[in-house]
Amino acid sequence: MKKYLLILLLFAVNTCIAQVKLSGVVQDSLKAPLEMANVIAINQATSGLESYGITDAQGRYSLSLGKNGTYKIQISYIGYKSVDQSIITKESDLTKNFILLPDNALDAVEIVYDMPVTVKGDTLIYNADSFNTGTERKLEDVLENLPGVEINEDGQVEVEGKIVNKLMVNGKDFFDGDTKLATKNIPSKAVDKIEVLRNYAEVRQLSGVANNQDNVALNIKLREGKENFWFGDVTVGGGASPDEGRYLVQPKLFYYNPTYSINFIGDVNNIGELALTRRDIRSFGGGFRAPSRSSGTTLNLGDNSLNFLTNQTNAVKIENQLAAANFSYAAKKTLDFSGFVIANSSQIQSREISELRYTNIDLDIPDEFTEQSTMERSNQGLVKLSASYQPNFSNQLDYDVLGRLSDDSQDQTLLSSVVGNTTQLEEVTPFSLNQNINYYYTLDENNIFALEAQHLIKDEDPFYNALIPNDPDSQTDAFDATAEALGLDTTEDNYNLAQDRRIKSNQLDAKLDYYRILNPKSNLNFTLGTILSRQEFSSAIFQFLPGMSLQPTPMEGNATNDTDYNFSDIYLGAHYRFRSGKFTVTPGFSVHAYGNKNTQFGETYEDDFFRILPDVETRIQFKKSESLTFSYNMQNQFTDVTRLAEGLVLNSYNSIQSGEPELQNALSHNLSLFYSSFNLFNYTNVFARAAYSNNVDQIRSSTDFDNVIRTSSFFNSNFADESLSVFGRIQRTFGKVRASLRTSFNYTKINQFIEDERSLNEGFTQTYTPELRTNFKIAPNVTFRYNYSINDNNQGNRKTQIITNSPSVEFDAYIWKKVTIRSNYAYTNQDLGDDNSQSFQTWDARISYRKDRDAKWEYELKATNLLNIDAQVRNSANNVAVISSETFIQPRFVTFRFIYTL
Repeated sequence: MKKYLLILLLFAVNTCIAQVKLSGVVQDSLKAPLEMANVIAINQATSGLESYGITDAQGRYSLSLGKNGTYKIQISYIGYKSVDQSIITKESDLTKNFILLPDNALDAVEIVYDMPVTVKGDTLIYNADSFNTGTERKLEDVLENLPGVEINEDGQVEVEGKIVNKLMVNGKDFFDGDTKLATKNIPSKAVDKIEVLRNYAEVRQLSGVANNQDNVALNIKLREGKENFWFGDVTVGGGASPDEGRYLVQPKLFYYNPTYSINFIGDVNNIGELALTRRDIRSFGGGFRAPSRSSGTTLNLGDNSLNFLTNQTNAVKIENQLAAANFSYAAKKTLDFSGFVIANSSQIQSREISELRYTNIDLDIPDEFTEQSTMERSNQGLVKLSASYQPNFSNQLDYDVLGRLSDDSQDQTLLSSVVGNTTQLEEVTPFSLNQNINYYYTLDENNIFALEAQHLIKDEDPFYNALIPNDPDSQTDAFDATAEALGLDTTEDNYNLAQDRRIKSNQLDAKLDYYRILNPKSNLNFTLGTILSRQEFSSAIFQFLPGMSLQPTPMEGNATNDTDYNFSDIYLGAHYRFRSGKFTVTPGFSVHAYGNKNTQFGETYEDDFFRILPDVETRIQFKKSESLTFSYNMQNQFTDVTRLAEGLVLNSYNSIQSGEPELQNALSHNLSLFYSSFNLFNYTNVFARAAYSNNVDQIRSSTDFDNVIRTSSFFNSNFADESLSVFGRIQRTFGKVRASLRTSFNYTKINQFIEDERSLNEGFTQTYTPELRTNFKIAPNVTFRYNYSINDNNQGNRKTQIITNSPSVEFDAYIWKKVTIRSNYAYTNQDLGDDNSQSFQTWDARISYRKDRDAKWEYELKATNLLNIDAQVRNSANNVAVISSETFIQPRFVTFRFIYTL
């Protein structure tokens, strides 16, 4: 296989070398350069599109053409007549300049081919067929072919280094703009154009006064014939593995017309191919409905849902059922309705073996070896309804309501070399209701008002139960000291420990903005807003004694919590935005009046104060496709009620916390720098982002260890914590080969406190990912990627380093216009030093057949985990320990699938 891949690479390099370059300048009749003119070359022998380009600010273009060929060169530019000329290439490069005349000077030249990339103002339009190779099946396959577009490790779409927050199909939101659900399910055959909407404004009235530079949206234009008809596909498959049968049923159906749209996605399988993970569903409901500018206050309501131990795609057994439907309806020109409903059920069985080596050598904490088996069950439901009313340009009213409900449980058996064999059960049935109402009013061309309000209700009820071994005759039982401190009955063979918790949250976040447009280049913005929050927290620790009688632990108050927490923030903000040449500057500040009050066990703790929070953003627009943005802001960070509650809280049997009712807020200084250069002239894209944060009065925990049982309490640290992150990516296309390099650097400095001793924990992670990818129309394509990372962790008296090497290769071929072959292989090695190295390999492959691209039926054979490895290896380091783990995965299995395309 290595020899075959080497031949492919040499073929790609040879193809690039066996070309000549046609370059020149496109000007108007006054010899002024025309930027963003479209230039295409059509091969006269094959009548196919050979090359394309877009002129830069100096009007320059460059095309790669084959030697000794005849090509038709077509040049087009808005407002000018197109030019059509023939060029004959020899063995050397050519130079050819073109002059375009105004629209009324020449007869129009018919453009036979769609331009692969077209620029219209802030909109970048890709023609899908210009980049497709024939192996594409879903939208994500199309997007990965496009220059400047990337799908990151979290499944999010990035364009020009910015995450796409909204995706539409024919101008209609697709499941509230979610990108991952769209990329995994919309069929590639339905995609005609991909429109990248830069500087996207959800509310057009605010497009000229708000900073939208980081907002990027995608609009997927469907092919002709896809409107007023159902389209999509249905996949049915099955197979066998050593432990059980395999099945897969995935209907994905879509209907669009100018008035309404309907999307349905279903998924029933035990293979592990998930349309949405539990994490995706928890974060669902995005878009740009959030307030346009942060107030400077961050209030953490906490997340008391289950922290599932398993990555949903890496487990021994996975069963998943999903049903998701989305609709949009234009009742009339001024009124639109939309919404979605999602129901998901999953059952996951996992097994993991881990080794924990505690890094603080001054503590007498033994290394711990654990083996855990877990059964996770999750049932989730989401419903969202939205309405938008625009009776005229001056008025817009939007309303959203989103409801979430889940029923989750996690049953774990854990064998510890220190504690022994324990079992743990966690259950929670959280509920939340989130409502948004936004009203935008344009009084006249110089005065705009915006009212945005959000109300959130959450109710969470986590339950925890642990059965911990106890040997009354043993003098070294790991849990004995903790059990005595909790007041448990130590005469039983097992500690049957449980905790009930209830957290109710009610929050209102509202603000009124007034925009005063001073002139075409400047405006003022005044903001009056408030955040009002109330949280109620109660908890109790119990011990189940023989006979299943429920007995509270005999502690005086510390085993229970009963806390009410009220928070208020009333603020006034002012910002001035102006443009001068290449600069757009937005300085501002906000004045806050804060009020905090928490009451527990009859005692009240209050803190009222004022604070001014400045912020500034400066953007330098060097060219249409090149910019640099600097921003600074100061933020006040407030914690949730669980860290204020002074009673004990069981995170798990070996992690116990108590809060501090007099905790103060933390203050952070945040700076960021973002550079973007998207050059369509030489197909070079450069993106870089740097962010620095300095946290003052950060809320930290002081931890005490009793064997491997840790007890933590919270306080405001007098020592500042810092973090610095730098990310960069450069991408360059050479003919049919695209090369890229991604790098990231992350530095953190954290002050940690263990056994009342302060130590400085410094972490530095550097990652380098070079990639080489081909994009041939009629030849097999291959992607080589290499990931190299170094993770250094310095705890003061002990240093750890984890080095990861992970080369991978992806191969896809479209043969005889009927057969598609796709394969991906990766090798991962992690080195912890001291001759301690671990590695594993993954290899999946599929082969499919369809009579032609328009065929209704496709037949596919897919092999998963071809090398039949048992487990994947993961090494990591945190503040107190280095963790080496093996996560067991599904065995090798093969499935045969039928795919019917509507």
